[in-house]
Amino acid sequence: MKPKLILVALMLFACTARPVTSPVFATEAGAIQGFDPVAYFTQADAIKGSPDISYQHQGETWYFVSEEHRELFMTDPEKYTPQFGGYCAYGMSRGYKAQTEPQAWSIVDGKLYLNYNLEVRDIWNQDRAAYLEKAIQNWPTVKDSEFKP
Repeated sequence: MKPKLILVALMLFACTARPVTSPVFATEAGAIQGFDPVAYFTQADAIKGSPDISYQHQGETWYFVSEEHRELFMTDPEKYTPQFGGYCAYGMSRGYKAQTEPQAWSIVDGKLYLNYNLEVRDIWNQDRAAYLEKAIQNWPTVKDSEFKP
């Protein structure tokens, strides 16, 4: 990606993100930017949820595409909540919180992981086991740190 495009994307994101110490990546659009966490599992797609179908969990508002998805989430939120609070799994392996792009996702062993963008997801996938091990080690100390976009 060209430096100017990255700068513009970061500036646009900064307008919607807020510094938080929440262990969940959220913007004004909601947890994981308002995308339905259940849709990744049931529809294998990143789909924006509806403000009319929401649920409060981990101090953030989660949005869903259907009442059925909300019910599934409410019954077992740990199954559908992205790992590392929806922060970038690769970034977590490096010891910091990073924003994510909802389309840069993967499900591994029944768990949802999000990444900064598709290019970072490709890097993550090159040695996912090693990055995952490091991310799991880092999460307890990083999860309550402040996130600054």
